[in-house]
Amino acid sequence: MKILVVEDDENIIIPIEEYLDEQNYIVEVASDGQAAREFLDVFDYDLIVLDIMLPKLDGISLCQQLRANGCKTPILMLTARDTIQDRVKGLDAGADDYLIKPFDLEELSARVRALLRRGETSLPPVLTWGDLSVDPSSCEVTYKQQILSLSPKEYRY
Repeated sequence: MKILVVEDDENIIIPIEEYLDEQNYIVEVASDGQAAREFLDVFDYDLIVLDIMLPKLDGISLCQQLRANGCKTPILMLTARDTIQDRVKGLDAGADDYLIKPFDLEELSARVRALLRRGETSLPPVLTWGDLSVDPSSCEVTYKQQILSLSPKEYRY
């Protein structure tokens, strides 16, 4: 699963990227709304994690543009803006979920899993070559029907 994280604070980007990478997600990062828009014009993502306060193009405007253009990719707003009005504005702009900073990485991960379950993305097929099978949706590798214990780095390669 491929996730675009749109965040301008490196103190937040690095832990998110490392944590999601450990869980076998492919993570790409954009540090402003305009860069995110360019990524989204070229690549497909299974989920977008989007800050509201961004340089060049704010998260609310980006979310509204994406939805107006028919984008169905689940969007998780991740922001320090914590009033009820801010949450309503984010959700009304088209976000599927809203998480307030500071947050726990385990909660972020649970919300990511929940949004990916609800998303319209189809599960990738199980890849089989002889006795070897790889299930990308569960990140499980089996050989002769025995599960192989692989580290995230081993699985990636």
